[in-house]
Amino acid sequence: MLLERIYDEDLAQAGYFIGCQAKNEAVVVDARRDIGQYLDLAEQHGMTITAVTETHIHADYLSGTRELAEATGAPIYVSGEGGTDWQYGFDAHRLHHGDTLTLGNITVEAVHTPGHTPEHLSFLITDGAFADEPGYMLSGDFVFSGDLGRPDLLDEAAGGVDTRFEGAKQIFASLKKSFLTLPDHVQVFPGHGSGSACGKALGALPSTSVGYERRFAWWSKYLENDDEQGFIDELLDGQPDAHAYFGRMKRENRDGPAVLGPLAALKEYENAQLAGAVERGEVVFVDTRGQDEVHAGTVTGSLNIPGPAKAASYGAWVYDPEREDTPLVVLAEDTEAAEQLRDHLLRVGIDTVTGFTTSLDGLPMTTPELISPDDLASFDSAMVLDVRNKTEHADGHIPGSVQLSGGRVLWNLDQLPTDGTIVTYCQTGVRNSVTASALRRAGYRVAELEGSYAAWSERNLATV
Repeated sequence: MLLERIYDEDLAQAGYFIGCQAKNEAVVVDARRDIGQYLDLAEQHGMTITAVTETHIHADYLSGTRELAEATGAPIYVSGEGGTDWQYGFDAHRLHHGDTLTLGNITVEAVHTPGHTPEHLSFLITDGAFADEPGYMLSGDFVFSGDLGRPDLLDEAAGGVDTRFEGAKQIFASLKKSFLTLPDHVQVFPGHGSGSACGKALGALPSTSVGYERRFAWWSKYLENDDEQGFIDELLDGQPDAHAYFGRMKRENRDGPAVLGPLAALKEYENAQLAGAVERGEVVFVDTRGQDEVHAGTVTGSLNIPGPAKAASYGAWVYDPEREDTPLVVLAEDTEAAEQLRDHLLRVGIDTVTGFTTSLDGLPMTTPELISPDDLASFDSAMVLDVRNKTEHADGHIPGSVQLSGGRVLWNLDQLPTDGTIVTYCQTGVRNSVTASALRRAGYRVAELEGSYAAWSERNLATV
């Protein structure tokens, strides 16, 4: 059996390529939308992708299941569990608890493990060439290394009301009835790693085991003592903010993401032509540099999306394709770098990157406004805005500041003053620069706190 983990550092997301080396058949689980790596793996190992599936309706990235099925002709298998409100809206084979897929000597069994979402499936993998019982579990957003999937995302991102409590109960039951009934030796491969917003304390290890989690996970004592309420209280406490774009991902993944097919070549712009397009608002310029370079001067009206490493994460904060379809032109050193940026943005459903330029020469420029921590007390600001997570804000913040995380700002503009200057800060300045660029493009006057909260703390200035 071949088991390959395809990991996206940007979104801390893991998909899996599982192949039978005897029959040269493979299934892909939880594919992302830029599908080249899965096709390359199939070619490298001489395998045919004969099935494409996913663990649940994802909230943090746009699924590549339909894209990969279109490219390979493989059938799609999705969950049929969760009730009528959580059924997929596109044609696919439905999997229910206990259903199996067969790939040569390999059996993939669907296990309904609700809680993170009502329809959530995990997959038990049996390598029939060596064993007659499962040795591996793809746990999706159910069990992570050292943590569990959060049950509050339907409230936070999908318009649910108090569904977190029922979700937490379902996770407790799923652990009790499905996970902890497995032998200790079963290896567990989760759908996310450290840095994902789908849990509050995800470990960085790529895998774990049933036995390890049974003995050492924070939740194990509650299961051992059958303490459901204690489990629920700790699971729900301290969950981070959910990014506002998660709601869009839920809707698109349920209804079926648009299939892109082969992508058009990106246009390399001449800056004389690009300058006019920027000034007329025909394109949005994406400055992909770090905040220090941006603060020295950037294109007027541009969005700061540092990349490509975190372009998907930050791109979805500042550009909402449900509200606009203005073409994006990115700053990149060459065609390959521009294509990497486009791939990252495709993962969150931003499909409007049409071109790139390699320099800022001749483009309309502006210098973002900054303010020193030492000058903040005497500065006449309309609001001091903390764009960090609510848990970070609770740990310590500038007196009088208002918390609204960067991934939620554009969806909550009604909470911001329309007159005067908003002073923004995060922890070190990266998220601040991203968020401030979006606010400036939306017409707000923004001054970024130099060095953000880290600089404020280093000066031993007052904190709450």
